[in-house]
Amino acid sequence: MSTKSLTATDGNQGLGLIQGLGLTIMLALVARQLATLPILNIMGSMVLAILLGIAWRSFMAVPETAEVGINYASKKILRYGIILMGLRLDISEIVAAGPRVIILDALAIFLAMVVITFLGQKLGLNKKLAILIAAGTGICGAAAIAAVAPVVRSRDDETAVAVAIIALLGTLFTIIYTLLYPVINLTSYEYGLFSGSSLHELAHVIAAAQAGGSASTDIAILVKLGRVALLVPVALLLGIIFAPRSKTGAGWNWRQLQVPWFIFGFLALSGLNTMSILPVSLTATMIQGGVFLLTMAMAGLGLNVSLEMIKRVGTRGLVIGLVGSVVLSLTLLLVITSL
Repeated sequence: MSTKSLTATDGNQGLGLIQGLGLTIMLALVARQLATLPILNIMGSMVLAILLGIAWRSFMAVPETAEVGINYASKKILRYGIILMGLRLDISEIVAAGPRVIILDALAIFLAMVVITFLGQKLGLNKKLAILIAAGTGICGAAAIAAVAPVVRSRDDETAVAVAIIALLGTLFTIIYTLLYPVINLTSYEYGLFSGSSLHELAHVIAAAQAGGSASTDIAILVKLGRVALLVPVALLLGIIFAPRSKTGAGWNWRQLQVPWFIFGFLALSGLNTMSILPVSLTATMIQGGVFLLTMAMAGLGLNVSLEMIKRVGTRGLVIGLVGSVVLSLTLLLVITSL
């Protein structure tokens, strides 16, 4: 290939990077504004960004050259956003809450992973999609799905569908929890435990827990962040499970093990936040930056999805996610009332 051809290719790559990133930034800004509106604020900017991306792909032209920037946002920018999200986690608060919170969190993740993957296998759902739905249900919604997706080597359409399913179910269960709070005979503290251990996104937890007052909200957030902390060992375990076997079939091909290095970045920033090294104002700014980067990444995921893709895989995934969420909620409710 001539030097002239190389220069032309590099120019197209650069233009595509600018086009794709510019489009994801624009959709992220729109999603952030929409997330301030009533009802839509329950869904959050990340979910809205995916929906906007899908809508744009369906009704507007996306230049072929822009795929470079879109893919950069949905993969590289995604990892940077997850790393910055580590600043939301104070490990010392989770440890101080005692073993009961960690056990409850571990139970929630175990139940979600086992029940949803089992149902997925029985109903013929793609294994990777089932695991993404399970991670989003049991750990922390879209952020968990985004973190687990590269580990299990899922496709963009599987990732986007899983996020959309979790968003829909999380919003539905948030409304149900709020309506049920006056009649389920839980104390404010118990309701906080229940919300924090069983709802999908942090936004869903906060929205639902507010029905029980500040005491409920505080413990709900703490329990939810405990589930976020367990994202690290779950991602590492899935990396081992999905590591390709060697050609001889005798064992794992460890050289191809998909190690989620960005998870260690997440953990490192959690450590900095735990030790209160960074100024509070800087930490808050970096968290907001992380949210925006994740919103850009979600817009990129949405731009890689067509409505036909969702129709092919969405129905069974939604049913499995719904049944899994119901089993998780009822089991944890029984456990909490028995403590």
